[in-house]
Amino acid sequence: MTAATEAQAQTRRVDRGGFPWVALLALAAAGFLAIFTETIPAGLLPQLSAGLGISESAAGQLVTLYAIGSVLAAIPLVAATRRASRKKVLLVAVLTLLVFNTVTALAPWYALILVARFVAGAAAALVWGVLAGCARRLVPPALQGRALTVTGIGQPIALAAGVPLGALAGSLVDWRWVFAAISVAAALLAAWIAVAVPDIPGQASSDHMPLRGVILLPGIRAVLLVALVWVLAHNILYTYIAPLLEPTGLRLDIGLAIFGIASFLGITATGVVIDRALRGTVLAVLVLMGAAGLALAHPALGALGIAGAVAIWGAGFGGAPALLQTALADRAGEHTDAAQSVFVTVFNAAVAGGGLVGGLVLTAQAPVAALAWTAVGLVAVAILAVVCGRRAFPPGRRGA
Repeated sequence: MTAATEAQAQTRRVDRGGFPWVALLALAAAGFLAIFTETIPAGLLPQLSAGLGISESAAGQLVTLYAIGSVLAAIPLVAATRRASRKKVLLVAVLTLLVFNTVTALAPWYALILVARFVAGAAAALVWGVLAGCARRLVPPALQGRALTVTGIGQPIALAAGVPLGALAGSLVDWRWVFAAISVAAALLAAWIAVAVPDIPGQASSDHMPLRGVILLPGIRAVLLVALVWVLAHNILYTYIAPLLEPTGLRLDIGLAIFGIASFLGITATGVVIDRALRGTVLAVLVLMGAAGLALAHPALGALGIAGAVAIWGAGFGGAPALLQTALADRAGEHTDAAQSVFVTVFNAAVAGGGLVGGLVLTAQAPVAALAWTAVGLVAVAILAVVCGRRAFPPGRRGA
């Protein structure tokens, strides 16, 4: 099928059946499952520690091994599966999460659980590697940004809910039942994807471009740079949100709830404007996040003022993945999956880097406000990169 005939088929599908909400929400649920599986151990640390006879810091390595699996596996797995049906690849990834969450629920040994978490992280990398390409190919070009924002809704919900729900579930049932429940959810999701998501062919061998060539495509490196510094800034703030909020009087649980709700609203609003003004939207939300960082550097604003800053931060960052993935896919074209594998690696490296950089700031005996100032500086770099990167973030309506 040529690009032209595929675009015509997409347009007919949308015209005939409306926007493909059911299929896109299945993709969003896959993203939710990947993030939720990653973050849930953080809410179960005491139960994991007691149940496995290990320290809480050792239990925390269940999150670390998952992230390492994602970082190491994204590029090679997406490259190895680039010719396969995107739907089948996604199903394999979700079923792998099912299997290795079940292993985590049943395994009697800590070492085996760590292996299971590593493989689950690799499966999550494969989920992220194909989601953007799947979402974009379900709709005509003029609606691709909107499709990505729908697909991305699962991410802020999972980030906001993962730790609190883990803590709640751990207070009600044994931690092993939590992972068993996630496995059941993965089975239901696999059935949903099988029924609702149309088959999407992989990349033809004649269209293959080496990964280095994809990275060198015009605009790709600028998008990846913005992704690196933007996600790094966010994770410095998010990883160390507890010490940032402590002197302000705003309770941590309330702050996290505000952030989660604002993130959901932010990605919803992004879906309305992303296809009309991608560049303007990116700049606007970066400015919002910079303003929030400035406020967080001034705890004297008090609980109410800082709550407003957290809401602005959440609203600004909520649509970030969809905005960045849309810009990246616009530049990568038919090589979107390969570019997305690099994006997944950069994104996860920035997540890990947030904890590292923030830790170095605090270790240097700097005041807690220095975390916020560091994030503001990184946001400023992102804004400069967008302003200078007119090829990566072109003005005007997408596809015009």
